[in-house]
Amino acid sequence: MTRPSPFGHPFLLGFDEIEQALDRVAKAGSDGYPPYNIERVTRSETEPERLRITLAVAGFTQDQLDISLEENQLVVRGRQVDDKSRQFLHRGIAARQFQRAFLLADGMEVLGADLSNGLLSIDLVRPEPERIVRKIAISSKDA
Repeated sequence: MTRPSPFGHPFLLGFDEIEQALDRVAKAGSDGYPPYNIERVTRSETEPERLRITLAVAGFTQDQLDISLEENQLVVRGRQVDDKSRQFLHRGIAARQFQRAFLLADGMEVLGADLSNGLLSIDLVRPEPERIVRKIAISSKDA
């Protein structure tokens, strides 16, 4: 039994890409690591409203982290290498790798990223779209 698509309504034209993106997000399994927050940063007099993604990446250095924009996906990867020269009596903090992807809406721009106190913050902004009103001419095919 298949679930009917919410985008199958005849008034919703050209939304098939959104439906495919939702399917991708639903299928993407994640182990929940690293934990993250997404917050709205209110606009100030000098800056527009932004979104900030903050990931808890304690133990990772700047050169062990990679942020890339692949089409409309923001992908954050972390790679730690085990230091074989160290001898642990107890190992509670494992060196691990991760990949976390965020699907961005069209028009979203990445402003930058910052690593501070084990938190990786990525700021995003969506520029205000221009309001365009266009008059469509009606032609007549009658003789």
